[in-house]
Amino acid sequence: MDSLPDRARRLMKIAEGAARAAGVPLLAAFRSEMAVDYKRDLHDVVTIHDRQAEALIRDYIFAHEPNSAMLGEEGGQVGDGEIQWYVDPIDGTANFARGLAFWCISIAAVEDGAVVAGVVYDPVAGLLFSADIERSYLNGEVIASRAVADEARATLITGYPVSRDFRLDGRVVALARFGELVEAFSTVRRPGSAALSIAHVAAGFVDAAAGFGVNAWDVAAAILILNNAGGRYQPLSLGKVPEGAADYLCPGYLAHGRGGDYPTLNRVAAAISAGRIAKAPAS
Repeated sequence: MDSLPDRARRLMKIAEGAARAAGVPLLAAFRSEMAVDYKRDLHDVVTIHDRQAEALIRDYIFAHEPNSAMLGEEGGQVGDGEIQWYVDPIDGTANFARGLAFWCISIAAVEDGAVVAGVVYDPVAGLLFSADIERSYLNGEVIASRAVADEARATLITGYPVSRDFRLDGRVVALARFGELVEAFSTVRRPGSAALSIAHVAAGFVDAAAGFGVNAWDVAAAILILNNAGGRYQPLSLGKVPEGAADYLCPGYLAHGRGGDYPTLNRVAAAISAGRIAKAPAS
């Protein structure tokens, strides 16, 4: 049996191959006429391309690593192998459907509860972020995260608040918190893909990212990419999972580039987290 580093690198290569294979038809479909469906509400978009890409990724992974199981955003859990994959075929579907070029394919491999390989692929920009258990790469070159120290000069990517946050935190409170972030940071952006946002922190393109409603398929790959690049990922349970749950199972996060630690962001995130935990039903 191969060593863990060798196995992780092999799984990373499988994820890269699956992402590139899915990226070809997705890129061809991007900015074309397409039908859009909705899942939970009008803010939760899905297209036929999500489902087709997930099926392609699933088939590629199972052909190259039969000892697999996969949890996909669209198709749920399939397989019963020892390697658990988390797949988001299009993270940022609303962007993809409207022609906004900030979306990606996210694929992570988990072994014994730990993420050992991950890929975040942006086909439009031609950016393939990947990681094994030792290093992170951008288009095959090792990357190192970096961030400015002063939040007044920093760039933050966040999806907060969305309509769900209004329901959970209150509209006035949520907008006031967003206002604090806008005033504290040099730039705040809301591009709409957690996986790609965290990967940008890993590459040093932005200084920090934050989210308060993510799933394992959104963040598992990006967490490994960020951590290996020297950034810092702080999971937030938000009262949804037990304290101490695996990072990728937590629905909230802060992602800091190396050298960045931002007091306003930390304070706002702590307030959101405390409020959600206080409202969570007792177990």
